[in-house]
Amino acid sequence: MGGLKHVPGMLHTADSLSWTTFGIAVGGAGLAVLVLLLVLARRRPPSTEIETMLRESSTRVEAMISDLSTQLDQAHEQNARSQQLAEIGTTIDLDEVLARTLEAAGALLGVDGAMISLENGNESVPLVATVGLSDQEASAQIAARDWGRRRAAAVSYLYPSETDLGEPVRGSVHVPIRADGEEAVGTLSVFWRAAGRTPEADQIDLLEELALRAGPAIGNARRFQEARQLADLDALTGLHNYRYFHETLAREVARAHRYNRNLALVVFDIDDFKAVNDRIGHLAGDSVLAEAAHRVRSVVRGADVACRVGGDEFAVILPEATTADADSLYRRLQAAMANWRPDSEHLRLSAGIAELEPEDDAVSLFKRADEALYRAKAGGKGQAIAAPAEL
Repeated sequence: MGGLKHVPGMLHTADSLSWTTFGIAVGGAGLAVLVLLLVLARRRPPSTEIETMLRESSTRVEAMISDLSTQLDQAHEQNARSQQLAEIGTTIDLDEVLARTLEAAGALLGVDGAMISLENGNESVPLVATVGLSDQEASAQIAARDWGRRRAAAVSYLYPSETDLGEPVRGSVHVPIRADGEEAVGTLSVFWRAAGRTPEADQIDLLEELALRAGPAIGNARRFQEARQLADLDALTGLHNYRYFHETLAREVARAHRYNRNLALVVFDIDDFKAVNDRIGHLAGDSVLAEAAHRVRSVVRGADVACRVGGDEFAVILPEATTADADSLYRRLQAAMANWRPDSEHLRLSAGIAELEPEDDAVSLFKRADEALYRAKAGGKGQAIAAPAEL
């Protein structure tokens, strides 16, 4: 989780004003002491009376300076808190919004861990982001996501006198997150490990304020994410489109090179699709492409990226995969098509496979797979051919 990006000039201006105020106050106190000394000098009271008055004046000045110093520290804390809360809504990237909210929870409340649990569309598993919790602890806490759906809830955890859990979570507070309107879309939770600790009322108020700031930011980020996803999808097939394919391929190639990971690519099309269109018409041909895409989605792995790259040509990016993995995917694709006859003929696929080589970039990897596809078509169709490594 990255650090916060501060808005240039805000804190500097606040500090300047605070120190100016502080200087004026101290200067005024000093001037008051000087005036007092002049008055005393003219009146010439007994020395003991002068000492007493000076001590009282000094005490008042010290109290004034201490009070001003305390107010200055409180102003700094308030400025820092306001800035941290404001920065949550300065991005529309959902991961960044969640990260900033969790970071603010830890910094402002001094807790040992924090978690955000959000409704995830039609998925039964919520979207969860955590900081300061192990994977095991986070999994155990997911069940508690409903505790704070209506109002703030404080929870204490009881353990046997002897436990091998190390420093277990001893308590937590959960508050609802509302993106729009009154309906909660998730829960913001904080956790601590110290025994006997209980949350103060002002801490709960601050956590609720944090959830209040995070809610609209999360709503905006999710709407942007949904719009971006729609822009990345092919309208006919529901697969990722040509632009998204090339952007993702470039990103995955860079990642594989950076971390020395495997990467494979399968490019395939439907054999004799023009003849299918001629037999059943273009409108029915579109339905064939849509059904073919559905069958593609049914056999790819969760980590694979399936795309339509044009016409009846498709591609699947396989992170952490080899040529053998790509060939296995092709066989699953071919099997998924084997029991389907959209007209009088079975559909068959031809494919080209390429595995990332050290000298490859995204363009050369795609070119090698595409050339292998054409060799598969020229060699009799209904088969997959692997591109040779570049020498």
